[in-house]
Order: sequence, then structure tokens, then C-alpha cells
Amino acid sequence: MEQKIRRDRNMGDNLRRLRLARRISQEKLCAELQRRGCDIGRTTYAKYEAGELNIRVSVIMELRKFYGCDYGAFFDGLDEPQNTSSI
Repeated sequence: MEQKIRRDRNMGDNLRRLRLARRISQEKLCAELQRRGCDIGRTTYAKYEAGELNIRVSVIMELRKFYGCDYGAFFDGLDEPQNTSSI
């Protein structure tokens, strides 16, 4: 029997928006995160932005420091009703 997977909310769009607002590439952002002690590669970060992988809290903490924003910036719009269609 085919299993239906419901799409969950993800913060990928917010991660992308914050990064683009700083005009930094994924590669340069990951280099900065690595400098700060977060061992994360560009491929993994790309999956965060695409919503294919859940981001670790430690990465969010470092991103908040880097962007100088509050945690709410990562969750903007996620509490709005979503389309619950299955894929």
C-alpha cells in the first residue's frame, strides 16, 4: 500500500530570504558558519533552504548571531494556514 506523506512546514524560504538580504552565497555562508564552529556544507545548507532537511538548532543559533535578527525571523509566516494536500 502506498504511504501518503503530508508536507510539513519548513523555514527554507525564510532562510533563503535572510541570506539573500545579506547578499551572500550559500558557499560563503557555510564558510562563515564553519568558522564559527558549525560543521555544515553547502549541500546540506541547500537542503535546508529547499525544505528537504530539518535544520539543527545549533545552526539556527549561529545564523541568528550572524544575521543579527531575532528568532522570529526564521519562523515568519509558518503559523499561517497551509495547504495540507499530500504528495
